[in-house]
Amino acid sequence: MPRFVLPGFTFVLAAFAVCALADPTADSAHDTDYSAEILALAERPEVRKAFDLIATGERASDRQLITLTEIPAPPFGEAVRAQQYAQMLRDLGMKEVAVDEVGNVLAYWRGSGGDHTVAIVAHLDTVFPAATDVSVRREGDRFYAPGIGDNSRGLVLMLSMIRALRDAQLGTRGDILFVASVGEEGIGDLRGVKHLFREGGPDIDELIAVDGGNDARVLNHAIGSYRYRLSFSGPGGHSWGAFGMANPAHALASAIHYFTMEASDLVQTGPRTSYNIGRIGGGTSVNSIPFESWAEIDLRSEDPDQLQVLDAIFQRAVSRSLVEHNESRTRGQALTVQVKAIGRRPSGKVATQTPLIQRALAVTRYFGIEPLLGSGSTDANVPIARGIPATTISRGGISGGAHSLGEWWSPRNSELGVQKALLLTLASVGLE
Repeated sequence: MPRFVLPGFTFVLAAFAVCALADPTADSAHDTDYSAEILALAERPEVRKAFDLIATGERASDRQLITLTEIPAPPFGEAVRAQQYAQMLRDLGMKEVAVDEVGNVLAYWRGSGGDHTVAIVAHLDTVFPAATDVSVRREGDRFYAPGIGDNSRGLVLMLSMIRALRDAQLGTRGDILFVASVGEEGIGDLRGVKHLFREGGPDIDELIAVDGGNDARVLNHAIGSYRYRLSFSGPGGHSWGAFGMANPAHALASAIHYFTMEASDLVQTGPRTSYNIGRIGGGTSVNSIPFESWAEIDLRSEDPDQLQVLDAIFQRAVSRSLVEHNESRTRGQALTVQVKAIGRRPSGKVATQTPLIQRALAVTRYFGIEPLLGSGSTDANVPIARGIPATTISRGGISGGAHSLGEWWSPRNSELGVQKALLLTLASVGLE
């Protein structure tokens, strides 16, 4: 299959995997065919045994969830968690376990010789800095800790899948590549999966990402994003003695104001689009004109053309602010500005009639849930943008507070997420 090299960037911003849901529009004949395929597969005795093992073994995975969550793993700081996860895979009997050049943990479940490989991916990293308290506490049926749902639970789901494959002695035709990826969150900018799909990377025919907590979701639309670090710079000085010099903080504030005023009109119509000023910094003291003021900006859209329009609004606001503040100064040097790209997430869409999407819809219905096609920003963005079938499914259980210090996860019906992931993967690689 063709391989692609994705352009490299340096990146620094936390991102949230947002999902917008919409009703599926699958052709009924195709849907019936895939539903029959899924039903026949799910009713095979060895698959039923695997489902039972998952249902009875879920609580045994709580210790793994706590262990992984309590290892800090910000983007570019996932190495300790990666080593722990690699050991967990080996403890399950996986023979081909490796950590690649960028820190992804890879483990193969080999088939009987088919030429089809499905990657199932959950990310190692969280949005939280290394110094964040990630201790897990339990209240009732909820586990509380930053990152416990997003995405420690996704990692544990893959371990539960492997345990079921092993104990039910399921033989597959194709290969399953389990991947604990690095850099899914903002400052990593999907670097782990971008590395997977590099020139000369492993052969991957389909990808299933495990991320998010909605059991009805079947993602087939990747939301693209542009991310920038905007920085105004000047000589700085005393707030009284140097008054009249151009002030980087004032210029930054104006740029943000001009941008948000025009962007707020754009997002009211057309394809779903969003923007966010995620971080702001600079300056040395309250009575000093800063020599630098900066902000990090996230621009997103389901539509590449709409994203370009939003980007033009941003660039225009920056230029306007720079000119106005330099013209209004009464002394000192002019300000300079730098707009540095710190992230690019590609966009794309998988046709509803693609077998992977049809199977995901049929699997969801098999478990009594009406599926919803959706869009999101996950590890699936990279293969989708490259024309490789990919989707994102839930990690199981119920969760809330993602990307906050009050994040929580509950094991209610958590076995459903594992069973769904297993059934979809088996349908894609084939069962002996």
